[in-house]
Amino acid sequence: MNRTVCQAMARGAFSLALFALVTVGIVAATRALTAERIAENRLASQYQLLGEVLPDTLQEVPIHELLEGAFRLPASPELGQNSAFTAWRIRQDDDAAVILPVIAPDGYSGAIHLLVGIDGQGRISGVRVTRHQETPGLGDKIERRKSDWITDFEGQTLGDPPAQRWGVAKNGGAFDAFTGATITPRAVIGAVKRSLEYFAAHRDKLLPSTGNSS
Repeated sequence: MNRTVCQAMARGAFSLALFALVTVGIVAATRALTAERIAENRLASQYQLLGEVLPDTLQEVPIHELLEGAFRLPASPELGQNSAFTAWRIRQDDDAAVILPVIAPDGYSGAIHLLVGIDGQGRISGVRVTRHQETPGLGDKIERRKSDWITDFEGQTLGDPPAQRWGVAKNGGAFDAFTGATITPRAVIGAVKRSLEYFAAHRDKLLPSTGNSS
């Protein structure tokens, strides 16, 4: 093999390696940008939904005031949070509420991420789904834009309905299921109930008195 052929082969190999390197770089950069955009979109969607789970008396609170009320909580298996996470609290005059991000691990197609608002009296002020993989046309009815099922939690407390009735109607519970889908609503109901139990156990930390805002 003469020198010219060897040089041509070397140049070809170098060009191929350079092309592969550039391609890998472009793919990696595209994935990073895409992941960043997805994260930003999820965050924006979550911020929009924060206001939707507040009590009516706090609906007019500017979003920046709510975000300023963000605070950190330690990992909570009962809320599906395996590491420290952010929650939000808001006060205005005599009204107060806390918003908890909750994960139901037992959805039909995977984890269901929720925001659960609870007022100072321990009542659910609102629940919204922020992320899920449930079946379109069936389990996705947990989304507010698909049905009003999720609004049935508003005004409920840990004792109303009684503990034994925090379930779907077909099992003697107080909440309807969807035709052809029971696992999804059951997962959400369980997560909301656990949120109320968590609030009851940690009320002083979640909504401390005005004189102790730590």
